Parts: sequence; C-alpha cells; structure tokens
Amino acid sequence: RERFEFGGRDVASWFPRHMAKGLRQMRLALRRADCLVERSHIPLSGRNPALQEALGIRPHVLVLNKMDLADPRRQPVSAGVGPGGRQWRAQSDSPVPVPLQVVPMVARLVADGPRYHRAESSEHNILVIGVPNVGKSSLINSLRRLHLKKGKATAVGGEPGITKAVLSRIQVCEKPLMYLVDTPGVLPPRLGDVETGMKLALCGAIHDHLVGEDVMADYLLYTLNKQQQFRYVQRYGLGQPCDHIEPLLKHVALSQGRTQKVKVLTGTGNVNMMMLNYSAAAYEFLRDFRAGRLGRVTLD
Repeated sequence: RERFEFGGRDVASWFPRHMAKGLRQMRLALRRADCLVERSHIPLSGRNPALQEALGIRPHVLVLNKMDLADPRRQPVSAGVGPGGRQWRAQSDSPVPVPLQVVPMVARLVADGPRYHRAESSEHNILVIGVPNVGKSSLINSLRRLHLKKGKATAVGGEPGITKAVLSRIQVCEKPLMYLVDTPGVLPPRLGDVETGMKLALCGAIHDHLVGEDVMADYLLYTLNKQQQFRYVQRYGLGQPCDHIEPLLKHVALSQGRTQKVKVLTGTGNVNMMMLNYSAAAYEFLRDFRAGRLGRVTLD
C-alpha cells in the first residue's frame, strides 16, 4: 500500500476529561519550575505542542524512552523550542546511561540561565512532562535509586492514566538538591491528525479500545512494510510479507492458539464451535511490537 486509509476516523474522543484538569495544574506548576524534563517514546508525534509556550522560556531536556526498541538506521530528531529556549537531548548512544546524564545536565542548564524570582533558592525544581504512559514516573524512580539509593516514590504501570494528578515534589538528588514533580500524561486537546494519534496509540499513550485494536494492527502492518521491517514473516510462519491484515491475523491466531468458543444456531439446535479470535490476535500483534519482538522500529 502506498498510503493508509483511515476511513474518516475522528480523534476528538481520544482526550479524556481528566487531562484538561491535569493541563491546568501543570501550567500552574510551571511557575515554580526551574527546568522541564520531557519524556517521549517518539521524537515528533510523541510531544505535546500545548506546552510549547512554556518550553521557550525555560531550560528543557528531552529524554527519549525505549531507545533500545528504536531503529538505529533512523536518526532521532526533535521538534525545536521557541525563541530563547535552550533544549538538550539526553544521548542514548553515550557510554554514560541516560539516567546518569539527567541530573548534571539539568544542573548545568539551570546554572547557565537566569532564575528570576528563584535566584536566591539553592534547590532545583524540575517538572517532568510528557504524554500518557511514556515513563515519567519510571524516570523519577530510577533517578532516586541512582542518587539517593531510595525505592519507588510514585506508581508506575503499563497502561496510560496511572498518574491522575500533579503530585508533591519528590527529591531525587542531594548534591545538588533537586526535586522532581511527576505530572499526569496529557495529550493535546486536539491532535493534529489521525496518523499522529495512531502513532501515540501504538506506543500506549491512548487506550487501545478507544482507537480499536483491529485498525491499530492494520496501521502497524502498513508501517512495518513501509519501513521494510519484515521480522513478522518469520515470527508468525508466513511465506512472505503480506499487505492485508486478515491473513496476518489468521496466522497469528493459529501460531499463538488464539481461539474462542462461539454458539451457532442451526436447524437442529445450538452448536458450539471453535473459531479463530481475530481480536486477540490483533492484541498479540500489538504486544509483540511493543516488546520489540518484531524488530527495532521508529514510527516518526
């Protein structure tokens, strides 16, 4: 396929009400922030333009998550910040692990710029932002383990929506004294286009059921073929790459044993039949992608 047909789908219903409240709270918290640390799965579609006005006047660190699952052939890029903004990206190819880069990088950025009404304070307040289910809480917990030898301070999970509200400040380092504030994952109230929403859904930023596992699986197949990523052929026992989702899901269901019992009304009464569960197969296909079992893929 040369292009993917979205069938007139609308993304307006993909913005839960609690996100609007979270966005208001974050804007209030920005007033007390010395620096922003933005977490993202994908370098362009995974960022929220609703926060761009704040990024232009504060130091900003972009930390790309799950770089071990990204295609090494595709150089990560990032959307820029506004005039006067200073943006750094934590390098995944550095010999120093990304979590160890964050604290010294933030300290250097804050020290090099004006702090205005916070100039007399010796502590650093850092706001951690990003779309849902992108690893903000995991980053905070990782920094606490590295610098304070402390355990979890905030809940994490594999589904979007674990962090519902702006939390209290969480100390992650003693020297320099640094506090991070976890925030709820927030999508822009209106996504730019359906394809951006589909990429976010594939990364788990939007609940699967809001988009539909079947159309997500179809878009994933289209993306894999477009990028010449054919590991799915071997994994599911296909003879060759396919361009249509139905035969792929059939092979997934057969190879993974995804079946369901269906009651069929016949002329002699009800009969229970075992049929392939295409919905479960679509979910399995998505799960294999998210776990890196279909190869290293960069959606942007």
